[in-house]
Amino acid sequence: MPWQRLSVIVAALWWGGISALSFVAVPTLFASLGNPAVAGPVAARLFSLQCWAGLFLGVVLMLMLRRQRALLATEVSPEGLSELRGLLVTLAVVLLAMLLALVQEFGVAQKIVSARATGGSLRLWHGMGSVLVLGQWVCSGWVLWRLARRVALPPRP
Repeated sequence: MPWQRLSVIVAALWWGGISALSFVAVPTLFASLGNPAVAGPVAARLFSLQCWAGLFLGVVLMLMLRRQRALLATEVSPEGLSELRGLLVTLAVVLLAMLLALVQEFGVAQKIVSARATGGSLRLWHGMGSVLVLGQWVCSGWVLWRLARRVALPPRP
């Protein structure tokens, strides 16, 4: 049970970090600085840090879920097998979010920098980056929702 609660905290940090950066910090940064040429590189650095934090939290979460999977694998009841299937789906969604972060960091972020320098399609690559961040947000939110549901507190007497 403690591992399950700790995994909810890790998922909440991941989803909350993406939420705070994407919906509060970066829009505030652009609104406050007023100049996209100044705010853009700062936002890019923040998104890069979020990517690495997300990868770290994703690995931690995968290790925790793997431990829970090992504990569930010993149960051969239909409920245990159903929960094991759900845990495997959750692991797959964590992997998907991590893959989106890697594509963002090593693919799209590089294209944004080169588009800025060469006059390429900055709008296209910004849009792709936004879709990838949104995908990470949805995946990490789904994982948080799923894990929080599994750790529901018992009813009060």
